[in-house]
Amino acid sequence: MNQANLIILVLFYSRHGATRKLAELIAQGIESVPGCDARLRTVPAVSSVAEATEADLPAEGAPYVEAEDLQECAGIAVGSPTRFGNMAAAMKYFWDGTASQWLSGALAGKPACVFTSTGSLHGGQESTLLSMMIPLFHHGLMVLGLPYTHPELMTTASGGTPYGASHWAGLDGKKPFTDDEKKLAIALGRRLAETAVKLNAPQ
Repeated sequence: MNQANLIILVLFYSRHGATRKLAELIAQGIESVPGCDARLRTVPAVSSVAEATEADLPAEGAPYVEAEDLQECAGIAVGSPTRFGNMAAAMKYFWDGTASQWLSGALAGKPACVFTSTGSLHGGQESTLLSMMIPLFHHGLMVLGLPYTHPELMTTASGGTPYGASHWAGLDGKKPFTDDEKKLAIALGRRLAETAVKLNAPQ
């Protein structure tokens, strides 16, 4: 990682790996833009059992997000699997704990995008993406979608929306990514990074 590069945070929660794969594709798009580095981070699971706790470090994959990640990033991509048409509780819990960043305006003016995966084709992809946008608007982030200049939005028979990247993972979570889903996820990461570069260009 080049320390002079812009850091674009890719923050996600994933139970079975599909949302993590989307995060990796978005990171690929980010790192295709000169001057940008993707930083993958996740959030701990939450439980209805009060005594249940997660380890300080995840067993595998990306580290847990920290306050410094929000402060240091020049843009952010947020991803969660769909839970009854909404973001997963773990991601909502994370955003519920960002009052200090909201008060300080730490994220205001930075570009952002959202992504999700669902078990069923009409399982709430778009409503989940919209639900994740709400705290981002409150933080003053500039939320980006995907324009229809990407022809895959018209040809996809699985995931991919103008609100953000998505994937139809199937009931077992093992449905392979389609070419359209991959292209749209990479394009979203690229668009986020290109926007961050423009916003951070010398005046």
